[in-house]
Amino acid sequence: MFTGSAAVIGPGKTSLAKNLARVLGYEAHHETATWAGRRSVLCLALLFLLLQGVESSAQEWTRFRGPNGSGISAATDFPLKWTADDYNWQIDLPIKGSSSPVLWGNRLYLMGDHPDRQQRSVLCINSKSGRILWRRDYPVKRHGFVHWDNDFTSATPCVDEHGIILVWSSPEQLQVTALSLDGEKMWQRELGPYKGLHGSSNSPILAGGMVVLANDQMDPKRFAWYLPKGTNMDPGKSFLIALDRKTGKTRWKVDRRSELAGYATPCIRRSGGRTEAVFSSTAHGITAVDLKSGRISWEIDKIWDNRTVSSPQLFGDLVFGSFGKGLSGQRLVAVRPEKPGSRKGELVYDIRKSVPLVPSFVVKDGLLYLWTDSGIVTCVDAATGKEHWRERVGGEFYSSPIWIEGRLYCISKYGQIVVLAASKKFEVLARMELDEKTFATPAVANGVMYLRTQSRLYSVGKAR
Repeated sequence: MFTGSAAVIGPGKTSLAKNLARVLGYEAHHETATWAGRRSVLCLALLFLLLQGVESSAQEWTRFRGPNGSGISAATDFPLKWTADDYNWQIDLPIKGSSSPVLWGNRLYLMGDHPDRQQRSVLCINSKSGRILWRRDYPVKRHGFVHWDNDFTSATPCVDEHGIILVWSSPEQLQVTALSLDGEKMWQRELGPYKGLHGSSNSPILAGGMVVLANDQMDPKRFAWYLPKGTNMDPGKSFLIALDRKTGKTRWKVDRRSELAGYATPCIRRSGGRTEAVFSSTAHGITAVDLKSGRISWEIDKIWDNRTVSSPQLFGDLVFGSFGKGLSGQRLVAVRPEKPGSRKGELVYDIRKSVPLVPSFVVKDGLLYLWTDSGIVTCVDAATGKEHWRERVGGEFYSSPIWIEGRLYCISKYGQIVVLAASKKFEVLARMELDEKTFATPAVANGVMYLRTQSRLYSVGKAR
């Protein structure tokens, strides 16, 4: 169980037992130390290592859809199904919204919107007890329009040991705010006006000591049909940006064309010794940006002509992305860089049936799972696009599926939890009811799942 623990905890911690002994006033290696003393120190050191491991395992859901946005959890012994009596706790939330939860240690964070649409709020909640630890409110001018199923806090925060990163917009400003874990403001950046019908919902990520964010805005000239009559709106200024995690200063910025506001959250791709941030947008297709320099590594554009909401996913050297309109996806593509040094992406295959618009995909064990807004789920071979099965599970979905122990969990718009076998054989394993609209994607940390409806938050599963 403990084989290789020194390697797990990282460089500089192999002498942890000795250092701990010194702190406690023991020299465990000293020839005069008794075996009882050495044993006590070793036990304390082992306990410390275990605590370190627990703390580390609890940090798995720090951004939208968890590790690298994959929607894949390492939880074990998680229940297949449960009843209302099985929740660790459930609480009424003082704010409503679509933001998904994120966690650091025993603290859970989520955002919400005020009924008048002129206040953004963030909550910090003790994940063990459900007790609200603090709340911060920020007055913001509302956008002129809001989707009938949405609010202005659809973006999910990201969090690390330094604190939490929040993103929201008003017509005047796209705003990025950094708070400490205790809710104290560290810095704030205003990135200029935001032009889009329903406000920004691009979730930030943390990578390479930076806050990485996509800002894809609307050009009403191209999509005049999408706007109410009489709308007068100049094109927005789109860009990709990386801000210094500690100061908020711009590390790099990539200007972009504006066509239609996008909502996809980037992911991180490592290849050939290079680390890239991968973005999906209407105007530019799929773009990989060198994380260190901000230079475009490769791009494949002109692959879609409508909204990008679902976030890109990775499998080997493939990158998956999709687009759509209304409430349905229209095309999913699997692409890869053409060759080392090339700045072009290559289309490997595409799928045009039962493609999700809003829910992001899951790729696990060589299988790609597509869960559509209209409740059709498809399993395909990730390498080739060959379909294994396509079935209707019913319902409407904004939430994205997550993978736990060979199962897919997803929550419908009206609060039904659907559990499928994640395999080449279609099987519905369970259905459960939350009895309230749900747009957020669950979070899983330390073996516990957190489910957010419009007005409630639930905790289920046994902490490991």
